[in-house]
Amino acid sequence: MEIKAIQPSQTWQIRHEVMWPEQPIEFVQLQEDDFGLHFGAFEDEKLVSIVSCFFTEDEMQFRKLATLEAYQGKGIASELLKFILNLAKQKKIKRVWCNARSNKKSFYEKFEMKDTHQIFIKAEQKFTIMEILL
Repeated sequence: MEIKAIQPSQTWQIRHEVMWPEQPIEFVQLQEDDFGLHFGAFEDEKLVSIVSCFFTEDEMQFRKLATLEAYQGKGIASELLKFILNLAKQKKIKRVWCNARSNKKSFYEKFEMKDTHQIFIKAEQKFTIMEILL
């Protein structure tokens, strides 16, 4: 597996297919995509997992962490998350956070991320904000 920087447009198909297949593809195209850093995990040169990172002065929000279904359960998203947490440390970021689907909370807890109990609903999907202080 190889992790490398990708273009925002390279994230859209996986975001759509994995996270919001019932929505039009425009639903997963973020206005702020051009201002973020985007990373992909590749297996045999095939893009199989993606994440997008957005920075403020001392915080990083990651969004749209998604892995193609056929590649889930193989630790690929875990490696991608470790990669961006390491990037945040290198950039001396103090807080990393995400809007986690509530049913995926335990995944983020494996990385010492904590539930802030700030819950919201988007398109009938329940989310909670998870964070880690570095």
